[in-house]
Amino acid sequence: MTPSLTALLCLGLRVGLRTHVQAGVHNKPTLSALPSPVVTSGGNVTLRCGSWQGLDGFILTKEGEHKSSWTLDAQRRPYGQTQALHPVGPVTPSHRWTFRCHGFNRDKPQVWSAPSDPLELLVPGVSGKPSLLTPQGPVVASGQSLTLQCRSDVGYDRFALSQEGGQALPQRPGRQPQAGLSQADFPLGPVTSTHGGRYRCYGGHSLSSAWSAPSDPLDVLVAGWFPDTPSLSVQPGPVVASGENVTLLCQSGSRTDTFLLSKEEAARPPLRLRSKYRGRHFQAEFSMSPVTSAHSGTYRCYSSLSSNPYLLSHASAPLELVVSGAADAIHPSQNTSDPTRGEITQIWGWAPSVMSCQGEAGSLGGHPGFWGDSDLL
Repeated sequence: MTPSLTALLCLGLRVGLRTHVQAGVHNKPTLSALPSPVVTSGGNVTLRCGSWQGLDGFILTKEGEHKSSWTLDAQRRPYGQTQALHPVGPVTPSHRWTFRCHGFNRDKPQVWSAPSDPLELLVPGVSGKPSLLTPQGPVVASGQSLTLQCRSDVGYDRFALSQEGGQALPQRPGRQPQAGLSQADFPLGPVTSTHGGRYRCYGGHSLSSAWSAPSDPLDVLVAGWFPDTPSLSVQPGPVVASGENVTLLCQSGSRTDTFLLSKEEAARPPLRLRSKYRGRHFQAEFSMSPVTSAHSGTYRCYSSLSSNPYLLSHASAPLELVVSGAADAIHPSQNTSDPTRGEITQIWGWAPSVMSCQGEAGSLGGHPGFWGDSDLL
């Protein structure tokens, strides 16, 4: 190609892009990463440009100091969708991996669409992992506003949020709500079924391509997606003395394979038990033995199916448990000098989505993850 022809082609592309932005010939395409925009160092990923406008090709560009571009032929998909796939890798944290794509048609290759939203691949590092939490608690009702907060005692000035199996990787600038703490809020509401899932967040610095290690996972459970409303009862009654054995019974007349028990203002996720069919009802018994003042509070139960463990039924009516007594009884196995006194073994068996709980005599007494004094006060 002669230098003059090259110059004319480049000029035509620039003019075409500028004309499109003014006229809005094509809507911007979508850009996603398969299987995920979170990539281990040295790994590979496939970028996907897509459009519902039947575009014939895409221009994929890599931004930053190592700029590159690729022209990709579109593949026809069902219902008029077109897409183009492009492998990228090995991906390393040595520089940023930020991409956009444009679309075009063969009859007017000089007219590009508006650019897609930018997609930055995230390569987790080893620096201090942040914490991910939600002020609303792990169970949110359908339609409720939801915000996830990513926090760190490291001075990160940007944060990213990932959902397991999701393609979006939203980023937010960090702020300092108080000295020694950096934080970013990710508003996700109003909640729909797509918000149910497992999330992690990462911290980073604007002047660096490096990201932190991932936070511990946070499961967001969406209630109200099944017509079932289980019932919740307590034995021997809602008012008991400290040291007694208490069982919360969750029941449903609808077929379900899992029940969840949640306690208001508890930091830990709800407890899950596999349902059993007894007396024309599906049910699960959540035992607390022995109870202390920390078990006092308001409880609700939900049902769910293993096909989607993050979508729950409507909540049962609230049940208020009152544990009376001037002093809490101390279980023989508990030692007041041991912060994990009376700890049992809890098996989080997501196989595919059911958690079972095992312990001494099948009780849940003193487990610090859900029933323990420190978390329920």
